[in-house]
Amino acid sequence: MAIQTQNPATEEIIKTFEPYSDAQVDLAIAKSVVAFEELRSWPLEKRAKHLKKAAKILHDEADKLGKIVTLEMGKTYAAAVAEVKKCAVGAEYYADTAAQHLADDIVKTEAKKSYRKYLPMGPVLAVMPWNYPIWQVIRFAAPALMAGNTGLLKHASNVPQCALYIEDIFKRAGFPEGAFQTLLIGGAKVERILRDERVRAATLTGSEPAGASVASICGQEIKPTVLELGGSDAFIIMPSADIEKAVEIGTTARTQNNGQSCIAAKRFFIHADIYDDVKARFKDSFDALTVGDPMKDGTDIGPLVNQDALDTVVAQVENALKDGAIRVTGAEAVNGKGFFFTPGILENISKDSNAYHEEIFAPVALLYKVESLDEAIEIANSSPFGLSSAIFTQDKAEQEQAINELEAGGTFVNAMSGSNPHLPFGGIKRSGYGRELAAEGIRAFCNIKTVYIA
Repeated sequence: MAIQTQNPATEEIIKTFEPYSDAQVDLAIAKSVVAFEELRSWPLEKRAKHLKKAAKILHDEADKLGKIVTLEMGKTYAAAVAEVKKCAVGAEYYADTAAQHLADDIVKTEAKKSYRKYLPMGPVLAVMPWNYPIWQVIRFAAPALMAGNTGLLKHASNVPQCALYIEDIFKRAGFPEGAFQTLLIGGAKVERILRDERVRAATLTGSEPAGASVASICGQEIKPTVLELGGSDAFIIMPSADIEKAVEIGTTARTQNNGQSCIAAKRFFIHADIYDDVKARFKDSFDALTVGDPMKDGTDIGPLVNQDALDTVVAQVENALKDGAIRVTGAEAVNGKGFFFTPGILENISKDSNAYHEEIFAPVALLYKVESLDEAIEIANSSPFGLSSAIFTQDKAEQEQAINELEAGGTFVNAMSGSNPHLPFGGIKRSGYGRELAAEGIRAFCNIKTVYIA
């Protein structure tokens, strides 16, 4: 895949970049090692000072960077600006809390003193996706740099300007030269970097095949990894729910980021007693969404990221319909320039259909009528994915059952699944392993050293 900026709304190729040579990559790794030796010696207060500078740049330049995000991957401009501002908040969070998360953890033993100590590991390779091109990177980079590690970014090939902008932010914030570098390379170059002994760990957000490849290589090299992969999140609505709220949040949860979010609600399990009412409300809510130019005010849904994404979802919908699914509304490609697709709803999904098991990475909601919470949880857990989940109910027992029994990295009660710097984020099963954000995120690439003083 070429490293280039293509506007998904117009299909115009804006800019093409020459991939880095092996020599350029080797030099970047060498710089990362040198920067690590300097950064690890910085006191936390100094790291925090510079990370706060990065946070200020993100906040001050949210409008400018947001335009680049929209240009490269097509999310609405309002959503792009909000993403960049969220990054500023995330960076501020780690600047303020790293000392707490990395403090020596005293453990009482027979020793005079014994404790856990959190020490940096070295250069970490981050393989990041296009759908949240700034947030996905910052939620790795902020804790990594605060811990004293250095970062090497292999970003998705369709968001090179976003990738280079992030590198520039950390340079302007005053981090050591080479502390965070973007590598303009294709996927075929990743293995060589992972096998370089100077690179100590890796993190990936992306597809299952990409995650499996990185995990396999790092397993051979005995290097730690954190993987955040696909999701097909359950969104359960029970009779006691505030239905108006559930439909409003559910619509956003399915269509945010033009439907291209791993943590989006994708499968909606609705109790039979309220199914027809909820379905009608969802149809009205989806039909009211405006599809169009993502730079314009009032646009709710921009284009999908590229032609492959559009072709994939069209094929998924067609196959589901052939297998007996019913189109409630939408879920069709829009004729004309740009990779536009109308948000849609399908019901009556057959267990034998691919749509029953696959992740649909586009604004298509799958509705399931269930007779009980037990049935909803059973079907939800039959998915190979386990990223997050949500339930809307006022019944405390149902809330507790969902929290305990849904197989996912998170359960949100009467709220939309999301990522928050204060809470760990990640999945189970084929959605990956390890955690980002919160204390777990900054400790993920630390040497948790046992210290015992007799």
